[in-house]
Amino acid sequence: MSLKEQVYSVLLVSAAERFNHSLYQLLPESKYSPVHTVSSISMAKQAVTGRAYDFVLICAPLPDDSGIHFAIDMCTSQNAVVLLLVRTDIYEETHNRLARHGVFTLSRPASRATIEVALKWMESTRERLRRFEKKTLSIEEKMEEIRLVNRAKWLLIEKQNMTELEAHRYIEKQAMDQCVQRKEIALQIIGSIADQT
Repeated sequence: MSLKEQVYSVLLVSAAERFNHSLYQLLPESKYSPVHTVSSISMAKQAVTGRAYDFVLICAPLPDDSGIHFAIDMCTSQNAVVLLLVRTDIYEETHNRLARHGVFTLSRPASRATIEVALKWMESTRERLRRFEKKTLSIEEKMEEIRLVNRAKWLLIEKQNMTELEAHRYIEKQAMDQCVQRKEIALQIIGSIADQT
């Protein structure tokens, strides 16, 4: 899928109606959908329990919190790309505190052009995270296959009196003969030996 076809989900955390109205104009439904808006950090925490978001935009301060801890949490535990907009007088301090966590910060008021550039940076970052997520999933799947194959081998050694090499060859041959992955053979072995006990 090309970047032009990619659609990003957005959580906007802001109690500033004028800012929200201006931002909606920069978030066309063809590229940003759904866009959910909440007016406090407590509401934002509830929103993220039900779903994941690609982007979290926080216009601080909010009635119940500064948004800093929530921004860090979204970057570290949710893989969301986060933009925190703060007053100019605290921008440097906030940026220095949040940059190491991967949170983007902007001082506000921010121009339309600045926010458009920030959204493009967020898109780039989200796509990089998406590639990492795929690699991580691939590694996890491979590790799961290794665990299952090892379990099946040890069951063959224990219950069928095979050597480790014989068990390994048996699984490999069955996978080739049946044109399936070793994981499938391992699951068959584990299931059949479990049925025997």
